[in-house]
Amino acid sequence: MADFYDRVKIYIKAGNGGNGCISFRREKYVSHGGPDGGDGGHGGNIVFVIDKGTGTLLDFRNRKKFVAGNGGDGMPAKFHGATAPDLLIPVPEGTVIRDAETGKIIKDMSRCEPFVAARGGRGGWGNRHFATPTRQAPRFAKNGLEGEEKEIILELKMLADVGFVGLPNVGKSTLLSMISKARPKIANYPFTTLSPMLGVVSVGEGHSFVAADIPGLIKGAAEGLGLGHDFLRHVDRCRLLVHVVDISGSEGRDPMEDVKLIQEELRQYSEELASRPQILAANKYDLLSPDAAEKIKAEWDAFAASLGYEIVYISAASGENVKTLCQKIYGTLQKLPPITIYEPEYEKAPPEPKNPDDITARREDGVWYVEGDWLKWLMSGINFDDRESFMYFEKMLREKGIIEKMRALGIRDGDTVSLYDLEFDFVD
Repeated sequence: MADFYDRVKIYIKAGNGGNGCISFRREKYVSHGGPDGGDGGHGGNIVFVIDKGTGTLLDFRNRKKFVAGNGGDGMPAKFHGATAPDLLIPVPEGTVIRDAETGKIIKDMSRCEPFVAARGGRGGWGNRHFATPTRQAPRFAKNGLEGEEKEIILELKMLADVGFVGLPNVGKSTLLSMISKARPKIANYPFTTLSPMLGVVSVGEGHSFVAADIPGLIKGAAEGLGLGHDFLRHVDRCRLLVHVVDISGSEGRDPMEDVKLIQEELRQYSEELASRPQILAANKYDLLSPDAAEKIKAEWDAFAASLGYEIVYISAASGENVKTLCQKIYGTLQKLPPITIYEPEYEKAPPEPKNPDDITARREDGVWYVEGDWLKWLMSGINFDDRESFMYFEKMLREKGIIEKMRALGIRDGDTVSLYDLEFDFVD
């Protein structure tokens, strides 16, 4: 399968916001210039876009890490730091983005606009935002926020109206090459086709449908044998299945047993998939003698009726009845709902922690280690070398109930507390 790549795990990281600037206005005839530190720029987003010119995820084989640029730091004179450009990641249409940890769908990149998968961090405020009537020369600014990061899985599920399924060497590739401009490799040995092939089939007067040749279905495909396990996902979206079977038995197999075998593999993979509408394409009908053809046709008519399927007798090699099959496929598709677009299952966490009270504390070797997302976010914007900035930090701890929560967790006066490498003796 060297020419096909349809599932990959990658790491994405949006850019961090730039830091705010600490600066004061200095002009010859202005005695009280005041703070003029500019804000940091926003970090770049990670954005997925549909690339209609590709059909595999091969571009991700050697690159698994995507990191957007950081925002520029703020500058004096209220100059804003540069906002980093978004990092665009092109993927084939039909790619499903999943959360690597939970497996839940984040976005289905099918017939949609560009999607922001990870947002860049906001730039930090410059010191001019912290000036008050009583604090006219603030010597601290906010650091930029970190950009979102996550591991995701890209999974390609082709956008095809119809999926051709069947055992190897029954003529699926030949049929697709006859009805479309797709040119799959065709030869008389198992697994000639090593990747799903798509073709647009025209039925006249501007009407068409998309068909996919799904290779590699054999007994045990649903458990991973052969190539079928890798490619069964590509029939997930297909509204209609065309089961191609070698009715002549030229491969030495019982064609009816072949149909039952494939049905069972589809059922093991997905009951819903196996229950979708199907048409039997009885291929290689021209290889039968006239006497045998009449008898076998009667048997297959009854067999198809028992399954609830329509049947069309064709020869993919000569083109016999192929046009009739295409018309029947198109007519059936008009009665079916549109291609499935998967809804997101992943609930995105809020961009900023909303609960300052949500902290944890553990004691190791006589030191209390206190941690929390909101606490970490607060500390990112504090200049602990500046007295006013440190006083602002203490004020926020009290106003947001952090001190009270630390007491509730068992921390007492005189205990040593560590807040992300900031260590001090606890005094209430």
